[in-house]
Amino acid sequence: MNPLSMWKTILIWLGIIVALMFLTRNMTQGTKTINISYTDFYNQVKSGNVNSITVSGNSIEGVLKSEGKTYMNGKPVTFLKFKTDLPVKDPDLIKKMADENIQINVKNSIDWWDMIWPYIPFVVLIIIWVLIMRQMQGGAGKAFDFGKSRAKMSYEGMEKVTFDDVAGADEAKQELEEVIEFLKKPKKFQRLGAKIPKGVLLVGPPGTGKTLLARAVAGEAGVPFLSISGSDFVEMFVGVGASRVRDLFNKGKQIAPCIIFIDEIDAVGRHRGAGLGGGNDEREQTLNALLVEMDGFEINSGIIVLAATNRPDVLDPALLRPGRFDRQVVVDLPDVNGRTAILEVHTKKTLLADDVNLRDIARATPGFSGADLANMVNEAALRAAKLNKRRITMSDFLYAKDKIIMGVERKSMVIREEDKKLTAYHEGGHTLVAKLIKGMDPIEKVTIVPRGRALGVTMSLPIDDRRNYTLEYLKGEIAVLMGGRVAEEIIYGKDNITTGAANDIQKATEIAKRMVCEWGMSGKIGSVAFNPTSEQIFIGRELAKHKEYSEATAVLIDNEIRKFVDEGYQRAKKIITENKDILDGIMDALMEKETVMGTEVDEIIRKLRPDFEIPNPSSMVVSSDLNEIMNEDKDIKTKIDEVLKDAEKKDKKEADDGQKIA
Repeated sequence: MNPLSMWKTILIWLGIIVALMFLTRNMTQGTKTINISYTDFYNQVKSGNVNSITVSGNSIEGVLKSEGKTYMNGKPVTFLKFKTDLPVKDPDLIKKMADENIQINVKNSIDWWDMIWPYIPFVVLIIIWVLIMRQMQGGAGKAFDFGKSRAKMSYEGMEKVTFDDVAGADEAKQELEEVIEFLKKPKKFQRLGAKIPKGVLLVGPPGTGKTLLARAVAGEAGVPFLSISGSDFVEMFVGVGASRVRDLFNKGKQIAPCIIFIDEIDAVGRHRGAGLGGGNDEREQTLNALLVEMDGFEINSGIIVLAATNRPDVLDPALLRPGRFDRQVVVDLPDVNGRTAILEVHTKKTLLADDVNLRDIARATPGFSGADLANMVNEAALRAAKLNKRRITMSDFLYAKDKIIMGVERKSMVIREEDKKLTAYHEGGHTLVAKLIKGMDPIEKVTIVPRGRALGVTMSLPIDDRRNYTLEYLKGEIAVLMGGRVAEEIIYGKDNITTGAANDIQKATEIAKRMVCEWGMSGKIGSVAFNPTSEQIFIGRELAKHKEYSEATAVLIDNEIRKFVDEGYQRAKKIITENKDILDGIMDALMEKETVMGTEVDEIIRKLRPDFEIPNPSSMVVSSDLNEIMNEDKDIKTKIDEVLKDAEKKDKKEADDGQKIA
């Protein structure tokens, strides 16, 4: 049972017991007991009206045979039970009561109940305070046990994840399977002199399955598995982080052989030697404790540290050396085969229609991580349920893919016809340049339906997963990005260009900057790399970092960046000027349909240039009926329009009613 739940149960039962004791006390008291004077008591004895008494020290409690009468605050009061105190010892009183046959009982002078009862509320308050303090500290340990580790132990009965649930990371699985096999069969390796790796660091972009791999290790290892987040070490109190590190490894020693998993280790393992204030010193102390535990004077045999991060560049070099993390396993974005395998895992429990081809979906989602693919499958299932389908169709997957890449459609957004036409020309400019520059990614879809923050989107789809980019490709990419601004200038003039190209210009400048500063693609500067000067002290680097080049070189870098962007602009301008009729054709198609597929753009070009061979023809990577998707979207749009109209009628009716009242 959870310790916190156990204490809550104890508190509830304690409250019930106290309430029952209180009720029992009141019920046993019955009729109210009245404090009377000794004179009244003596008169009742003389009159023979006393039935019985109980003597406790100098106090007498008794019950009358019939109601007596006395005065309290000048008012007459009747009573049956009474209580009084003996002022002095009266030997005649006992004789008198014996003569009247009054039953006399003697009680111990110490009433434990009366002594304990006043303190019960304070005890209850103390227990509540202790429970609150424990809850504030996670419910474990003593009231001020901040230094204890918060690592969670995997146990039987938890949802078990195995390597069968992990796809698209075959090399990483192989590395981790070796570690697990060493734990299960150590003699197999030890007889040849092999030593178990002390640590394995999983490195890769977000969403690639690093934590899932760790959970699979927990399911496969057959040894205790302790998991903790890097952010769980450092607290508001000095010294807590280092104490928790030591406590974590002490727990590991007690249950060895075991695996300790630290998720997002960059939260505690950042580069030392920089930062401001005591908070950074506390983090460094925690890191020092971790370094000592992983490879210090004491040998932690049987403990394997598994860690995950997507920022290996900020980790301290001492943490990465062999002896601490002997292996660095890269968990990269999956290729088309990996994406297919991931989709097969995530669609095991879903109902798929016959037209769904997971291989085609994998080809249509380059650059997707495992988390992106899981999200896409879920979005497709949600859409199918919304449309009351029995199974998830290919159109649902296409809708989910577009939603993740381009954002949610804002169909209810009201756009002026002139703005819609300008957006069509802008997106047509991107599309035309991408079609007519050889080697660019084929266009899959162009739309002027607002999505996310964008008023329109041009989506290209690489034929294969790209790992390297040529100089010619990058120049062409800049030209494609500038195509939207160029189209606005040619159609509407320089004075009427819009802010819609802001993101395109930012991306083009970033590509040009990396071409010059990182990739050595500038003819004037040559194959020289200039490190960026944007390092922050918070990621553990120097407080102040000077530029590694002169002012003259900085000017040259700026000129080369501008040259690449200007060349792309002029290249796009030449293409669009020479093919303005094709741009008009794309614009007309967008104004009519709002969403145009890449194959339809090819048809427009072939119609206007029958003998022209398109450098980058589009193909339907995903075999699905576009009309089906459009019709389903129209059904949803119709429902939205109906809701909006009903809301407008309701608002108008309320306004009319308000005017009548006025």
